[in-house]
Amino acid sequence: MNMKQTLLNLLAFVSLTAIASAGPALDHKVLVLKNKDGTAILGYDTVAYFTDNKATKGNPKFQSEYKGAKYYFASAEHKALFDANPAKYAPAYGGYCGYAASIGKVRPANPLLWSIVNGQLIVQHTKGAVELWEKDVSGNKAKADKFWPCFVEAKAGQKDSVDSFFGKSVLKDAR
Repeated sequence: MNMKQTLLNLLAFVSLTAIASAGPALDHKVLVLKNKDGTAILGYDTVAYFTDNKATKGNPKFQSEYKGAKYYFASAEHKALFDANPAKYAPAYGGYCGYAASIGKVRPANPLLWSIVNGQLIVQHTKGAVELWEKDVSGNKAKADKFWPCFVEAKAGQKDSVDSFFGKSVLKDAR
């Protein structure tokens, strides 16, 4: 009887562990900028920004999925690095413009306009956004970090989550 109980407990533990490690719950909200094919960051290799210090187009042959988006990599090595720690390499703010997030907006981003701040890949919408971001990197990052969860809550699952250029923010405490 003791052996049977031990086996049942072990089976229950293994089942719960598998459920816990299966990934985010189905109702977990995410907001990731994807193209019409579901590819994040326009197919650029997110690992290359960190390892090669440059924007490099990925190859669909080396592909992973994270938070509902496809990520392409220039090599199997980059794919392996991403797969080992996707949160480290995925762009901050779902790949949307970092500066826009800091002023209470959700705007698309250009993967050729980027920086790494505090170990996070930040992409920007335009050269003007880059200039404004760089005027106060730490302040802008702090604001974007504060606002981002609110955007995810308000815009996750929307067909078009991008704000119009002159539209109002969905956030009451933004600018």
